[in-house]
Amino acid sequence: MRLRQIPLLCSLIAAGAHADTIIEHANGYTLNAKGDMVQFDAMAFDDQGRIIAVGTAAQVSAKAPKAKRVDMKGQTVLPGLIDAHGHVFGLGGMLTQLDLSATTSLPQALKAIGAYAARQPRDGWLIGRGWNQENWKLGRFPTAAELDAVVGDRPVWLERVDGHAGWANSRALALAGVTKATPDPVGGKIMRDANGNPTGVLVDHAVELVGRVVPKLNDEQARRQLDAALAEMARVGLTGVDDAGIGVQQDRLYRDYADHGKLTARVYAMIGGTGAEFDQLSKNGPLNSYGKDMYALRAVKLYADGALGSRGAALIEPYSDEPNSHGLLFQTNEQIDAMMHKAMAKGYQVNVHAIGDAGNRQILDTFAKEIPATHTEAQRHRIEHAQVVALADLPRFQSIGIIPSMQPTHATSDKNMAEARVGHERIKGAYAWRTFLQQGSRIACGSDFPVESPNPFYGIHAAVTRMDHEGQPIAGWYPEQEMSLKEAFRCFTLDAAYAGHQEDKVGSLEPGKYADFIVIDRDMFKITPYDIFKIKVQQTWVGGRKVH
Repeated sequence: MRLRQIPLLCSLIAAGAHADTIIEHANGYTLNAKGDMVQFDAMAFDDQGRIIAVGTAAQVSAKAPKAKRVDMKGQTVLPGLIDAHGHVFGLGGMLTQLDLSATTSLPQALKAIGAYAARQPRDGWLIGRGWNQENWKLGRFPTAAELDAVVGDRPVWLERVDGHAGWANSRALALAGVTKATPDPVGGKIMRDANGNPTGVLVDHAVELVGRVVPKLNDEQARRQLDAALAEMARVGLTGVDDAGIGVQQDRLYRDYADHGKLTARVYAMIGGTGAEFDQLSKNGPLNSYGKDMYALRAVKLYADGALGSRGAALIEPYSDEPNSHGLLFQTNEQIDAMMHKAMAKGYQVNVHAIGDAGNRQILDTFAKEIPATHTEAQRHRIEHAQVVALADLPRFQSIGIIPSMQPTHATSDKNMAEARVGHERIKGAYAWRTFLQQGSRIACGSDFPVESPNPFYGIHAAVTRMDHEGQPIAGWYPEQEMSLKEAFRCFTLDAAYAGHQEDKVGSLEPGKYADFIVIDRDMFKITPYDIFKIKVQQTWVGGRKVH
């Protein structure tokens, strides 16, 4: 996985251009438009944050003789990394509310919940996220009674790490009116005991039963979440993100932040669903660019099914570890077809969450029908996650023209339960990055934060090693599906940019593109791949402006 040394190359635009800034003495790497790796030691960009020249110090200096200089002191410089699937306000919520993602047992989680409750005012809901019963080795979901034992005096609502299940205490269930008589909603499930009483965990669309009574964020709270998320993204080297599902409030805040220079990462947003908020946000059609290319709203996010960890992902055959369940398709074929058609007809890219093989097949079938009908091939429609795909359906991504938008750390997080869920045969079509790449698909890489860490180096590490941070399993988990380092680098840069219609603006360090770049503490292309997750970001620049 080591790269050969590549001769220094230089790309220059018309002579006489003036640059405000040159970074020099850099150990720089970028891909070019052809996907070739280029090394450089200097880069010039103008006062609008656009790159003028990339190459040797002498070549760049000749094109920008009056520029201010910033000495990189031999540090490694890369294009800013792009997360093709994250949830910005969700990350902000994780950073500003109760975070259970590091807990490894139910008693540890309950202790953390009790301690958090003791620090919070007692006049409102206690909200948090991040629990995972698989990491707790619990063998079941937690219960409201267990939650009541530490917080019984006010409602508690804790989303599972994947956002596809929630854990409520009895007070929250009562406020939501969830009782033994409450039916399971379409596309959702209320977990129950032997007598039919709700146990406290709600899966997929059943989450909305409690979600609708949880107080909505006011703008002050939402701004606090956005500030926290942007700071964290800059810290880990993300200069762009595709925000997978926003509404009117988030759109308003993004525009406001762009207007006032407060966006420190480029946001390519997807409208959540095709309901009332879509109708409001789509009145003037897709927003291709706003605020000097800091914000765009030209995609729609839909859901086919749930998640594998909570057994909500829709499978063609039953779960291997729960033979009575196939998971949950959220909509009928007719319903999802109508939603996709509505968005496509208005010119939006349609990006659909599909985890299970039944969910992926339903969406592939609908794309195959709707793309010719709406003439929207150029919209670069996507399936988000494409996690478990029937082997016969994998080539259809390429033949129909669908981008697989995938998250490498899902494989290393899910390896403890994925094969138990789907068995030895179906796992061959799961997390199948090499298969997608060999057939010519362009994978857009992301993390699905806050489900996973937003750190893109965790994703690159997972992509090239198929190992967790403890180096397990030793040979990698189904290592035949791993990416090369160059491929992983590309899927977090050029191909993530392509999936968001931004490859002419970002994704590589080339003349005419924005000076979105990061400075890291070691040479990613010379260290052992097993240490990639240890990389630290020293500086983050967006549009020629240092934001970290």
